[in-house]
Amino acid sequence: MKRTEYPRPQFVRDSWVNLNGEWLFMYDDKDQGIVNKWYDDVSYYQHKINVPFVYQSIASGIGDRTPHDIVWYMREFNVTVNKGERVILHFGAVDYEADIYINGQHVKNHIGGHTSFDVDITHQLNANGKQRVAVRAYDQHDDESIPRGKQFWEAESAAIWYTNSTGIWQTVWLEVVQEVHLQKTKLVPRFDDGKIEITAEISKWVNDLSLGYEITFGEIAVAAGSISLNETKTVFVVDLFQEYIFRTNFHNDGWSWTPENPQLFDIKFTLKQKVVLLDTVQSYFGMRKVHTENGMVYLNNKPYYQKLVLDQGYWPSGLLTAPTDDAFQQDILLTKEMGFNGCRKHQKTEDPRFLYWADTLGFMVWGECAAPAIYNERSVTRLMHEWGEIIDRDINHPSIVTWVPINESWGVPSIGHDRQQQHFSQSMYHFIHALDPSRLVISNDGWAMTETDICALHNYAHGTEEESEKYAYFKKSLSTRENLVSRKTSAWPIFANGFVYQDQPILLTEFGGIGFDVSGQPGWGYTSADTEADFLKDYQRIMSAVYQSVGLWGYCYTQMTDVEQEINGLLTYDRQPKVPLAEIKKINDQFHVPQVD
Repeated sequence: MKRTEYPRPQFVRDSWVNLNGEWLFMYDDKDQGIVNKWYDDVSYYQHKINVPFVYQSIASGIGDRTPHDIVWYMREFNVTVNKGERVILHFGAVDYEADIYINGQHVKNHIGGHTSFDVDITHQLNANGKQRVAVRAYDQHDDESIPRGKQFWEAESAAIWYTNSTGIWQTVWLEVVQEVHLQKTKLVPRFDDGKIEITAEISKWVNDLSLGYEITFGEIAVAAGSISLNETKTVFVVDLFQEYIFRTNFHNDGWSWTPENPQLFDIKFTLKQKVVLLDTVQSYFGMRKVHTENGMVYLNNKPYYQKLVLDQGYWPSGLLTAPTDDAFQQDILLTKEMGFNGCRKHQKTEDPRFLYWADTLGFMVWGECAAPAIYNERSVTRLMHEWGEIIDRDINHPSIVTWVPINESWGVPSIGHDRQQQHFSQSMYHFIHALDPSRLVISNDGWAMTETDICALHNYAHGTEEESEKYAYFKKSLSTRENLVSRKTSAWPIFANGFVYQDQPILLTEFGGIGFDVSGQPGWGYTSADTEADFLKDYQRIMSAVYQSVGLWGYCYTQMTDVEQEINGLLTYDRQPKVPLAEIKKINDQFHVPQVD
């Protein structure tokens, strides 16, 4: 099992080297690696591991779930560099803190387990082309201030927490570029104007630089041009719709991006010094706009009802790491086949390859980050740091429509009444909007919200079929906006002390969770079904309450798949349907857009 696909689909160069596969590996429980120079001595390594799968996973070739807070990796590779070239080493994600060594020299420290990072290793390379990379990963499994989400800090998975992950869990790769090269781009749709705002940054400015661009829509050449560069950063705007009515979404989707019609523009960048080509990068973008108005979410200025499913992003063989790139595509296709139009990625920042398939196949995504368990100064700074990197990496994906920085008061357990924790929630809300004004932000998904663009509620209190009074209350609590925001969930009110509902769209963002075991393994759900017929009957019962609401403007059903001890998925852990998918779709398609009360 090897992940071989290009890892950065929105910033593609033709030449790259995949460093996934077999690496040497060692536990460092006594923290002796640095003192004994494990970064430069192959003799210490007693195991082999299949990167990018963590040692706790079966796909790694190890499959040991014993906590080891410090682990080391090493492998050799070949690369030579010509004059004027730079070698950049990339890591998709390493959980949680990574120290990188090249040929015995420390070159990088990165903190944050869910985002990509890179380092220029040119000056550390051996002239003979034979190189060695070592990685020290540190992930203190019982430090509850680390953003770890569903990774459990205790010995065994239990309830809603799963096996922890330590070390490299996304692709490792390198590329050779010129000293002057394109570093990153930001592509922001100006949907109402039919234009795209392009920000481009280069590694170094020299005289006589120009940045060329070619934008195509399918086979149509839309725009091309060249910008003279006088700084390392440039911003310019390109007209795409060009006063053609059928390119707008006035009569139909036009050239916009929707889940039903996920149309994308391709863009090619060329960096030149006079006539000398220095760099070529391929990218893409979608024209779409998200905003709220009159208690509804709008996509491209039209009301859009979101039918989402909760997606934990775990696999039996790879845990956080998908076994193949096709697995991402399969998850999206199966979910769409059931009649959903998107997902909420839960307590995980997903691999960019998933987002590529969401962009391409038409699948809305709510982006989330793993939460810490507790609140303190370290948890605050750690979470804000990761969110800055998340948005920097993923801002160009049209499929992402909402950011969810906090879930169910995880990491802010006293937010209902504690003004300091409320300040943090507000800070996250404004911080994310300051970096990305193009998406919606939820302050605390579930309850005890502060400032938020969506009123996001959780309610699993549908009861069993025999509990008619409980179901009647569940149905009534969802029926109108007034009922939705006046009820209480668990120990928390819908809004934290000092905050009130302000006519935001209301979405039921966790509910359902019907447990249905088809594998013979013990597990749990919020309610249970014994047969396919029982499951479909209960699913219909729950969805009827949702669809009869005139207050809700979308939902997120729990959940897409079983995960470890949880058996409340629509699919098994290995993605087998528990019931015919067409039957789920039939129920989901019963919905008709209501008039919000």
